[in-house]
Amino acid sequence: MKTTLKSHYDVIIVGSGPAGLGAAFKVAENSNLSVLLIEKKKISSGGLRNDCKQNYTFPVGFPYEHWKKEEAEELLKEVRVHLNPKMETRQNIDKYINRAQKIGVEILSIDQAHVGTDKSSELIGSLIERLKSLHVEVALHTEVKELSNKTKELTLEDGNILCFKHLILAPGRADYDWLQEQMDRLDIAYSDNIVDIGVRIETREANYPIVREYYDPKILFPNKVRTFCTNSGCAHIVREKYKGYYSVNGHSLSRENARNDLVNFAMLKTIRLTEPVVSGQQFGKILGEMVMQLSGGSVIMQRVGDFRMGIRSKKETFNSDLYDFEPTLKSAIAGDLSLSMPAKILRDIWKSLKMLDTIIPGILHPSTIIYYPEIKTYSNKPHFVDDFFMVKDGYYIIGDGAGTSRGITGAWASGIRAVNGILKKGS
Repeated sequence: MKTTLKSHYDVIIVGSGPAGLGAAFKVAENSNLSVLLIEKKKISSGGLRNDCKQNYTFPVGFPYEHWKKEEAEELLKEVRVHLNPKMETRQNIDKYINRAQKIGVEILSIDQAHVGTDKSSELIGSLIERLKSLHVEVALHTEVKELSNKTKELTLEDGNILCFKHLILAPGRADYDWLQEQMDRLDIAYSDNIVDIGVRIETREANYPIVREYYDPKILFPNKVRTFCTNSGCAHIVREKYKGYYSVNGHSLSRENARNDLVNFAMLKTIRLTEPVVSGQQFGKILGEMVMQLSGGSVIMQRVGDFRMGIRSKKETFNSDLYDFEPTLKSAIAGDLSLSMPAKILRDIWKSLKMLDTIIPGILHPSTIIYYPEIKTYSNKPHFVDDFFMVKDGYYIIGDGAGTSRGITGAWASGIRAVNGILKKGS
């Protein structure tokens, strides 16, 4: 049953991911302002829905251009109150840190929590119910068509028009093009010249034993390459649909599930584009579409053993001889990574993988699978007019889709910070 909406709200929040939730809780708990939270899907998506891995140590998730350590740490205290994280243990990693330092690699020591894809819907549902108890109106399965460029109004897909005093946009990475359309309508300056391009590695846990002591290792390599989103225990890889292409991603279920003794993680390289190609979003889409052409409409995978020999992987090489586990993403097509990935990106990622194999011997076992592409198009970068992510009077843009964060906790904190700006105005 859909919520009957009023025609006017003090605060409308578009997007119920961690950024939108962070904003909604902050305004509801600290004011009497009327609040509407709009979500186009039936349940919040993004990182909160998929695996729900949380990092609680600066700078992970907090871009340096927008955050100082002291402020991030203060807001993380508020994030903890609402997400009530159960921290993962981290121990016996000094040997890895020492090995990494010798070859110019940095391993960050991060406080982390993990919910699991199978438990995340329950968490999201409880957060939404708590917001409703705080008198926040929540409109799920409700899509915003466009914003007015003349008045503080927005139009829903069903034609309803809503007025607001303050608008917080938190649509997430997947809706970057919608966000760009709205910024163009509102004459808000922005850039999107940064994108992360990479691969996802899948192997046996025995080949990457660091995860037994550090759930999601954050490892920084030269040439802007890093590990991202490690999953272990009951881990699997999924294919996610974007506009015109597929990208791979990793999930893991909660500890209550039987282990499959596999690990997956991303190796991403950050690309900063300059003229004449200045759109990271479009660059990522071009690469994704090229993979679709070469694979017949899916993503590709290649065994490390085949890659090292310079030959493409074939379906029959994924067998039970040397290759002692089956791919968890059955829809991936065996192929040749070197034909579909730009050489500069591939060289830097492969060099980083060899460095990782020096730190944690075994990760480049011949059976290890490399999936491609994994594309992270975070980087709409609006021009903010104050420190609270305001882009014009009464309009705020936050979260991963706006480049104010990279992950659940940073996104939640950006929602808090935007509302701090509203509360500071006293209305």
